[in-house]
Amino acid sequence: MRTLSFISLFICLAGTVTSPGAQTVSELDLLREEIARMRAEYETRIAQLEQRLDQAEQRAARALEAGEDATAARQAEPVPSQPAGSNSSNPDLGVIFQGQAWTYDNDPENYHIPGFPLGGEAGPLPEGFSLGEVELNISANVDDKFTAWLTAPLVVEDGEAGIEIEEAWVETLAMPGGMSVRMGRFFSNIGYLNDKHAHSWDFADQPLVYQVFVGGQFLDDGVQLRWLAPTDVYFELGGEWLRGEKYPAGGAGRSGFGSYTLHARTGGDIGFSNSWQAGLSYLQAEADARESGSEDDPLVFTGQSELFMAEFVWKWSPNGNFRQRNFVIQAEYMWRNEDGTYRLPDNQHLPYDTDQQGWYLQAVFQPVPRWRIGVRYGQLSSDDPGDEFLDTALMPLAEDPRRYSLMADWSNSEFSRLRLQYTLDQAGIEDDQQLGLQYIFSIGAHGAHSF
Repeated sequence: MRTLSFISLFICLAGTVTSPGAQTVSELDLLREEIARMRAEYETRIAQLEQRLDQAEQRAARALEAGEDATAARQAEPVPSQPAGSNSSNPDLGVIFQGQAWTYDNDPENYHIPGFPLGGEAGPLPEGFSLGEVELNISANVDDKFTAWLTAPLVVEDGEAGIEIEEAWVETLAMPGGMSVRMGRFFSNIGYLNDKHAHSWDFADQPLVYQVFVGGQFLDDGVQLRWLAPTDVYFELGGEWLRGEKYPAGGAGRSGFGSYTLHARTGGDIGFSNSWQAGLSYLQAEADARESGSEDDPLVFTGQSELFMAEFVWKWSPNGNFRQRNFVIQAEYMWRNEDGTYRLPDNQHLPYDTDQQGWYLQAVFQPVPRWRIGVRYGQLSSDDPGDEFLDTALMPLAEDPRRYSLMADWSNSEFSRLRLQYTLDQAGIEDDQQLGLQYIFSIGAHGAHSF
């Protein structure tokens, strides 16, 4: 490639040179400096790629050696000398600390979006100082065929500390043909943001459409199947069969097999500096007495919820050096239909069949190492559910709900981040200005983030 560049440069120069005497000494010096700069950049880029290749080969060799050692140990020791299910090596252990302080113009306890009842974990972050999730992550290879992951948030509710199981899954390592299977509780692979943990988000909260349509994030118990195509361009197909307990499902319909998802995703690189990814997802959820809205007087929905999602992400960094400078733009669009019956707080039952849609667009720029700035816009819209829903929480306002967010963050390393965020929320009855500070710190093992 360097040879072709030099040839192209030479041809361009040859087309502009009229005679040997026409070039001044200063022009020749500039050309020599330009050639030297191009040579240095290409050599630096090649060295970086060779280093990444060496690291990948070393990791692969260690993984293969570990798998062979584990197999040999089991064959040589038919009767295990340690308790069943234990691992001869220590698991990776990490802890992520998150905290924030938020101020609102309006009381966040009264927050609601007419026409879009909130379920799951949706809603504003707590007002004032608060400790977010302290997330405990444990992961290890079970053996040469399986790996396991556990995420257990330590939470404080009503002044009492407790531990929850957010994710707990086992995944195959050695299935043929690019196949993999995940079993347990996990964040669904629909959409771009859904399976990403909160500490890796670019903003302190999820986009408006995620909060409304999937309750912040969609996770459930079940099984996930993925196939990675053996192509130069990244292409993945996948599907999930889930219990149907979590929002936007509810009640574990169909005897605990109440939801399923499908997704297709592709992407690739354009030169050294650009990469992209696009995908489509589908979720069908059975809702059996699903609650949303006010906890004291909830709206109860029974029926079917369908959700279609489209995603697109573009990432740029000079010569692939993401640490120095980068720019990321991403967008997602969602369309859903819910067809069933709502039971209102006054025990009135109304048939409901409504289409709704929403989307967001965000851009994040890192001009220099450690510092980033970002902007995000989100919007929702809904069909009119019918005159019988007048004066109820299910009737949307005349204007579509909107939300604008600005953020700036500073990361001393990949293990620490401080963030300032401002949001203008025009989704409720009254406009609300929101200002927040957030910190994120991690210790111990820290897994690599996905694309």
